Parts: sequence; C-alpha cells; structure tokens
Amino acid sequence: MRSRPGKRRCGSVRPRVGGMVSSWARSNVGRRREKNEDSYLADPSLMLYLVADGMGGHAGGETASRMAVDIVHRSVAARRTDVGLFPASASRTEQPAILVALGEAIREASQAIFEASSLNLELAGMGTTATVALFFGPRIYVAHVGDSRLYRMRAGRLEQLTEDHSLVAEQVKAGFITAEEAQFSRFRNIITRSVGFESNVAADTFSVAVRPGDLFLLCSDGLTGMVSDEEIGNALRRKGPAKACDELVEIANRHGGEDNITLIVLRFKGPPGGARAARG
Repeated sequence: MRSRPGKRRCGSVRPRVGGMVSSWARSNVGRRREKNEDSYLADPSLMLYLVADGMGGHAGGETASRMAVDIVHRSVAARRTDVGLFPASASRTEQPAILVALGEAIREASQAIFEASSLNLELAGMGTTATVALFFGPRIYVAHVGDSRLYRMRAGRLEQLTEDHSLVAEQVKAGFITAEEAQFSRFRNIITRSVGFESNVAADTFSVAVRPGDLFLLCSDGLTGMVSDEEIGNALRRKGPAKACDELVEIANRHGGEDNITLIVLRFKGPPGGARAARG
C-alpha cells in the first residue's frame, strides 16, 4: 500500500474528434500542490484515453505518470494494426485479446517504472495509477489500476464502472465503514495497487457495450476526493461536455483543491452511418 503526496500537467485541450468519439480534457494543479503529477492521454486516432495519477517524492510522481502514459500509448499503437487483435469487421461480442493486450501494456509500464526507480534514488518508490479506455466497435475496453476512476452517464444516470484499489474501498466493501465515512477517512489517500511500485501488477480488465449518446468520465482522485458523485452527475446532465469539465475543476478547487485535478469527458457518437451501422 502506498500513500501519495502529490501530482502534474496543467492546461486543457480543445475537443478532439475521432470518428465515433469526441473528447474534452482538463488538468489543473489544484490549490495545495506546487506541481502537477497527473498525466493524461487523448488520442482520437487510436480512440485511446488514459488518466494517470503519479505518486512519489521529488520528481517521482510526475515521472511515473508520464512513463505510464507514454508506454501504454506506444504499446497499444504497435498492436492496433494487428487484425488478429482488431478484426476488420468489429464484433459486438467482447474481444478478449484486446483486454489481454491492455493488461500487458500496463505490466510493461510497471516494469519500466520499477526499474527506473531502482536506478535513481530520487525516483525511489515512485508509482502511478492508470485508468485506460479504448473504444473498438460498439464496446469500450478498460484496464484499471489504482483509484483513478471511469464513470458512465447513460440516460441521465451516472455509474462508476471501475472499482478503487484503495484501503477505504476495501473497508467499505467489508462493511467496516460507510461510503460517506470513507470520504473523510484519514486513510483515503492510501492505495493498495499501483503501476510501478512493484515490477509486475495485475490490472482489472473488462469491457462494456456502448450506445450512441453515452458519456464517459475518466478522472484522478483530485476530482472525486473533492466533488461528490451527485455534483458530477449534475454537471454532466446540465452542461455540455466542455462546460462540465470547467465546472468540475472549479468545484474541486472551491472545495479545497487538495490535489491535482485531471479529467477527460468522452462522448460516444456511434459508427459512421448511425443506427444502421451500429446494428450491423
């Protein structure tokens, strides 16, 4: 288990359109940290999206999150042309090989980060969360380590799709504390699984079917630690994606901004040709 002191990567990006998916991203240092140790990826050409929340003293957190983004990006890009993994006619059924590939990409990142921390005392003990979302056909494929999250908004209902790898999440699951108590627990920053603290890590992997109009939110705990699910859902329901991103960052900072805040909002538009193509 590792407790995280901080996180990086400030600024925002314009909406990016990759055929079936539009994305909006924001990353903000918050009000308490000197630097931003979060990193994120939004690659519409691969329909690949990732949020990584680094941890570790000095430059460790920033280095770990950036390495995770770069390694996962390269790994998926190298595999994306493999028709064995990504058949030309996308099936509505789950492609298990894609989940295996995402898990392997995260393991590659974990090994590289662990080796880098072993060779440099300034980076000792560094690690990062990683929540990866890849769209292929009418499904979203997910690989997840840590307490960054993926949500889905469908028909106005917000649902958390990932499960936090954190001490308080385990306590809630075991019935020792309530979800409300977890928000204020002094142990809420302790995670039980991370990328890079050990040379090998097992990611949670799964896929779910997507529908035109679905919204997805990837975010670091700098958002969810400051903003309730109710507030997140209200912002996504009331605002367009760009304004919702800005409002959520503003709320997190207004509530204290204790950590770096990174989020990506994704809107699944459906394949070219609309409903007919989706049915095919």
